[in-house]
Amino acid sequence: MSGIDTREEHRCFDGRIGYYSHASAEISAPMNFAVYLPPAALQGQKIPALYYLAGLTCTEETFMIKAGAQRLAAELGLMLVTCDTSPRGLNLPGDSESWDFGVAAGFYLDATQSPWSGHYRMGSYLSKELPKVIEANFPAAGDRRGIFGHSMGGHGALVHALREPDQWHSVSAFAPISNPCAVPWGEKAFGNYLGSDRSQWQLWDASQLMRKRAYRGEILVDQGEADQFLVPQLKPEALEAAAKFSGQKLRLRRHSGYDHSYWFIQTFVADHLRHHAQALGII
Repeated sequence: MSGIDTREEHRCFDGRIGYYSHASAEISAPMNFAVYLPPAALQGQKIPALYYLAGLTCTEETFMIKAGAQRLAAELGLMLVTCDTSPRGLNLPGDSESWDFGVAAGFYLDATQSPWSGHYRMGSYLSKELPKVIEANFPAAGDRRGIFGHSMGGHGALVHALREPDQWHSVSAFAPISNPCAVPWGEKAFGNYLGSDRSQWQLWDASQLMRKRAYRGEILVDQGEADQFLVPQLKPEALEAAAKFSGQKLRLRRHSGYDHSYWFIQTFVADHLRHHAQALGII
């Protein structure tokens, strides 16, 4: 494989899960990612890739270990790709002082403020660099990419699909930060990464973007009603209002008793994989 280092690989449901790193030009630092190749990919078939974006405090390993998605991905013939949630090891001032900003909290955007702007370019990394790395080294079909995520990663998935619908051909989210401009997590991250001009914040807010232009396909969102972050941070009602305003086809499902954990994700991940498989034309 060209330009990437293999950290470890394991057999899984007759496919292979691997953990890799590479020198990122966009981040100007090493970045880690993981790939699950189903049996069809090991047989040389070009298959769709589904990119997952994890939430605050997580890494590229979190979904691969906790979500239980590989069995169905193997059956469907769907490649799974995860990336880390921020640059690491840079030791920028204040990057490790809190769990919801800096390290493991890149918010999948391009920072414009010093000292973050030189490295915290997760937006461009995800939209410009990582798919090229994946498609150069694995049998991923470049015309069939899906994206989904959880919490901060749900925010990222929705934002990237809405910003670049020609690049992302299916989208869904678990408990996304739907309106970061109006919640404490978003205000903290956006204020530091993007500065005080709130008009720039709107460029990375799914509800604001959805009001301006609908994504061409249906968006699936699952939200637990016992989620401890539901009221102060997630605001799914803002996403519903935006969808109504723009005519976006949104399937937002609320689930009694479910919280923000990976037990919630495990319960509904099969629905998300099938949602993407259908949109990407493999079922």
